Order: sequence, then structure tokens, then C-alpha cells
Amino acid sequence: MAPPGHLLFLLLLPVAASQTPAGSCSGCGPLSLPLLAGLVAADAVLSLLIVGAVFVCMRSLGKPAQDGRVYINMPGRR
Repeated sequence: MAPPGHLLFLLLLPVAASQTPAGSCSGCGPLSLPLLAGLVAADAVLSLLIVGAVFVCMRSLGKPAQDGRVYINMPGRR
């Protein structure tokens, strides 16, 4: 859960967005279809890279010690 300060910010964000005038940004029209497709594809690729990195890191953490010793308080010991 977000801290109370962040929660208040998230609740007030739509109010602040509604107070900005409609023509305050130049060139903020609708995105073209190729640009939108490229952004979605880039987001998907970046998400897969992050998931893959987390998967690889978690796999390496789950391996037991390679020195042949048995540690009593080792979390991965069965």
C-alpha cells in the first residue's frame, strides 16, 4: 500500500489534470498508429527483459552451495 502522502497525491492528480487548459501543449495531438504500435512493442520487449532478468536472478539464488558442506541454518536446505 502506498504511504498516505502518495495516496493523497494520486487522488488529487485528476483534479490537477482537469484544471489545465486544453490548448496548453503544442503538438499533443493523437498518436499515429505506427508510433503507438512501436511504443506498445517497446513496452512489451522491456517488460519481457525485466521478467527474464528477475527469473535468471531468482534461479541462481535457489541453487545450493557447491562446496559440498551442509549448513544447518541455510534457507534453501531441505
